[in-house]
Amino acid sequence: MSKKTVFITGGAGFIGLHVIPLLLEKDYRIRIFDNMSRGDRGRVNELVATGNVELVEQDVRYGGAVHNAMKGCSHVIHFATVSINKSQADPYESIDINMVGNNNVFAAAADHGVERLVFASSASVYGDPKKLPMHEDDELNPLTPYCISKRAGEDLLGFYQRSKGLSWMALRFFNVYGPGQKIEAYYTSVINTFIQRLRSGQPPIIDGKGEQSMDFIHVTDLAKGVVAALESEQDNMPVNIGTGVDTSIAQLTKILIQAVGTDVEPIFNPRDVLVSRRAADITRAREVLGWEPQITVEQGMNELVKNQAR
Repeated sequence: MSKKTVFITGGAGFIGLHVIPLLLEKDYRIRIFDNMSRGDRGRVNELVATGNVELVEQDVRYGGAVHNAMKGCSHVIHFATVSINKSQADPYESIDINMVGNNNVFAAAADHGVERLVFASSASVYGDPKKLPMHEDDELNPLTPYCISKRAGEDLLGFYQRSKGLSWMALRFFNVYGPGQKIEAYYTSVINTFIQRLRSGQPPIIDGKGEQSMDFIHVTDLAKGVVAALESEQDNMPVNIGTGVDTSIAQLTKILIQAVGTDVEPIFNPRDVLVSRRAADITRAREVLGWEPQITVEQGMNELVKNQAR
């Protein structure tokens, strides 16, 4: 029996490169579809050398390219996106890649009759939450072109489900961090920036009072959630992928100061912050995917600091 092939847009990026090894362990073949503008070419070349991974260097904005490259694939994971901060600086590119790209990938998946499509949605679809933890059925209030495109992506999946029977899962990623992440990643760049400052003996600078919080999910745990969604018996719903723990920026700073082993006090910079607090309700992830996170924030941050020291 021929191996099943997973088509992964943006597969050469941070999260994709953590998901692919898990899929290879499960004996899938992989077709990475990536324009390589931010991809890790060295790592992709290593994966291609295994014989079970191929790279199609193309852009999700071109529907014909997406459709042709997806031929023969049984599953789709759609990661390709423009980051949240870039979407505010350049809404045109964001709408082009995130909206047109979403539609190209979803339409092709529906036309090819794939078994399952997993979409990287985002916790940012909730906007500033009215209550914690944030549940999938809560009101959505996306605030930027990026967040709006993620919500629209979920709605588009519903359209292709109704019109063509597409089977999908939309994973609302919370604040992903871990080894291999670029320092400019929007929400979690705070981790890398704090570590860099601490290593050079400088105090971290915290916006506001440091009461704003995030739900930091380690990329290793998140990757397992993606694979679980690809193979879950249930489908056609959004699922939060987080830890359920809200870690304030002030707490994060303490954890990192301890992990780096330095003795400084943070500086507080008075300014407004966009989203005040975040924590995922992960009941659905447990019940539907049989998934829950294993890595605590303390463990993950300590490991990140050790890896960066190498």
